[in-house]
Amino acid sequence: MTSAPLEQVVLLDEEGRAVGTADKRAVHHADTPLHLAFSCYLFDGEGSVLVTRRALHKPTWPGVWTNGCCGHPAPGEPLEDAVRRRVEQELGVRLEGLRLLLPRFRYRAVMADGTVEHEMCPVFAASTTDTVRPDPAEVDEVRWEPWDAFRAGVLDGSRDISPWCREQVAALPADPLTAPPASYDEVPPAARY
Repeated sequence: MTSAPLEQVVLLDEEGRAVGTADKRAVHHADTPLHLAFSCYLFDGEGSVLVTRRALHKPTWPGVWTNGCCGHPAPGEPLEDAVRRRVEQELGVRLEGLRLLLPRFRYRAVMADGTVEHEMCPVFAASTTDTVRPDPAEVDEVRWEPWDAFRAGVLDGSRDISPWCREQVAALPADPLTAPPASYDEVPPAARY
């Protein structure tokens, strides 16, 4: 009997080139190295955005409300494949119209206990017509919220949300589903497949 392989994240240099890999379970600490990730904002047919509450036992930002899905591409995995894989794993939905919006998004955030998140994190938007079936190991709760109201609350600081989501919403176009997609030439070199 063999154990499941460890989930690996791609470590990056300051220019976004791959410089190695690390075990995802061990990479987040007080001196988290820069690594490759992604965020995805999911919309329904009515213009609402899916907001998720991270599972309470997660080591980083447990119980915090955030955008639909975040994750890490495996070494050699194309970004779009990683987004589709992770959204299906965490939320049980298929994506339609997946589009890259913020190819160069990067952030560093520190939890109250000193744990650091440090990522180059291209940001996507997509829609779905599927019923959301969240994996309780990843997601504690989900809500559909009107995008305009959600965006306004994030921008004016009245909506409690993850630090990366706050920065992303400020950088996203007012209407993510009709904005022209960004070029994959602008993502970190490690993510160009």
